[in-house]
Amino acid sequence: MKELLAQVKQYKKDSILSPVYAALEVAMEVILPFVMALLLEEGIEKGNFKSVCIYGGLMIVVAVISLLGGVLAGKHAARASAGFACNLREAMYKNIQRFSFSNIDKFSTAGLVTRMTTDVTNVQNAYQMIIRIAVRSPLMLISSMVMCFFINTPMSLIFLVGIIFLAIILGIIMAKTMKIFTVAFRKYDDLNASVQENIGGIRVVKAYVREDYETEKFMNASGNLYKMFKKAESILALNNPVMMLVVYNSLISIAWFGAHHIVNGTLETTQLTSLFTYVMSSLMSLMMLSFIFVMITMSVASMRRIAEVLNEEPDLANCDNPCFEMKDGSIDFNNVDFAYKKNSEKPVLENIDLHIKSGETIGIIGGTGCGKSSLVNLISRLYDATDGEVMVGGKNVKDYDMKYLRDQVSVVLQKNVLFSGTILENLRWGNENATEEECIEACRMACADEFIERMPDKYNTRIERGGNNVSGGQKQRLCIARALLKKPKILILDDSTSAVDTATDAKIREAFAKTIPGTTKLIISQRISSIEHADRIIVLEDGKIDGFDTHEKLLETNEIYKDIYESQIKGGGDFDRPQ
Repeated sequence: MKELLAQVKQYKKDSILSPVYAALEVAMEVILPFVMALLLEEGIEKGNFKSVCIYGGLMIVVAVISLLGGVLAGKHAARASAGFACNLREAMYKNIQRFSFSNIDKFSTAGLVTRMTTDVTNVQNAYQMIIRIAVRSPLMLISSMVMCFFINTPMSLIFLVGIIFLAIILGIIMAKTMKIFTVAFRKYDDLNASVQENIGGIRVVKAYVREDYETEKFMNASGNLYKMFKKAESILALNNPVMMLVVYNSLISIAWFGAHHIVNGTLETTQLTSLFTYVMSSLMSLMMLSFIFVMITMSVASMRRIAEVLNEEPDLANCDNPCFEMKDGSIDFNNVDFAYKKNSEKPVLENIDLHIKSGETIGIIGGTGCGKSSLVNLISRLYDATDGEVMVGGKNVKDYDMKYLRDQVSVVLQKNVLFSGTILENLRWGNENATEEECIEACRMACADEFIERMPDKYNTRIERGGNNVSGGQKQRLCIARALLKKPKILILDDSTSAVDTATDAKIREAFAKTIPGTTKLIISQRISSIEHADRIIVLEDGKIDGFDTHEKLLETNEIYKDIYESQIKGGGDFDRPQ
């Protein structure tokens, strides 16, 4: 709760004014029945027209003040709750931006989306009710009870017993439903994950005619959520019958005993009327408190889920005095082990000992799942090594400022992502201050200028969300150009030319050799033709280095590399290669 309330920030004033105006509204509503009783006693029963006018006018003034108090309380409550929700989303989003890959893996994308939408909305609604209704209702309840005791103490005790009974029942209901809602909101994550996966892969779904299967999967996720909420709502449904039981029993008891008091002359009719009014106000306040109770019960689970994101500390952080200078693009792995989870039985990378000179072009090849991407992810510190040291420019990567390190180690990831906007806007992700000429030059090096020049708006052509209006090869070349704009000391291409034909691939490598000879280049590829001209080639097998040498020597000494070469070249696997 403390972490969440810290996000109220600039809306503290509204959060304070809302209950103040709600208190004013309550005060006027409590006074109203008392003034009405005076109107009946002093004016109507005695036939005093002057008293009727005075108390009637006073009632109008009190009613208007009550109305204004209610309007202003609602206005400030709406502003405060909406602002609170906005701040919560911004705080979560900022913290998520600091997350490492391992933090993202912990929550899942669908889970984070649910927390920033459904959970924040639940908390927003609860907060609005708390600063207005949760202030108004208890005040009305207490004030009405005080007035009831002032009018007639014995009959007020009947109502007090009913309130205590209701509080006990509501406490039992809340305890039971809290656990159910905690589980139910996790089901929201599963539902969002199902939708996200389906929409993201809709082309594959339609290509394989799997709509019925995906619909069934969604229905299962939706059905699980339905069962959880049905169970919780079935328990919460007891709230209203119990509430009505207390209300009707209280009214019947007060009417019964009140009639006896009137007959005995110990209670005036106007007092009984006022008593009924105050009792009804109290009961209505109780009913509103029960609604708040339901809302809070649902939102507590959401609060915990939001707090988890806000309190999550990134696994990766800068050291106390980070370095902002990199000597060169040399890379050293000193007996490095790496596992995605600390308690993993087998590491993804094991005993990696590599030494790469600045300016070298290094190829990396190996079977699927052998650890190629994991290896290069350690260089830009997307993950930290479990054991050993990863050195860049003669210093441990942990000693560099992370932003500076990632500017110097430019990575074109395996999954290429473009964002909605123009081509120029996407390119400037690499360098926001890059001129148009620099962007064009980077595209020439990546062989992206060929297709950009054919587009009607050229570099101002708009890219749709996810880059759906460009081909896989075009997307890869744009991502390479974007990485080049950083002018890095190390360039990593993680299987980033897989959708490019070998002729274009060769042009890109040639451009690299001529224009960025001092940049260390690491090229992950499944194609021998993409890496055979590299200075040296790393062969990975099951998370270990099986070979590290030139193309020619690996053909002589490394069986894995030789098998890959023969299957692609002699077997015609690389059909794009010129014969």
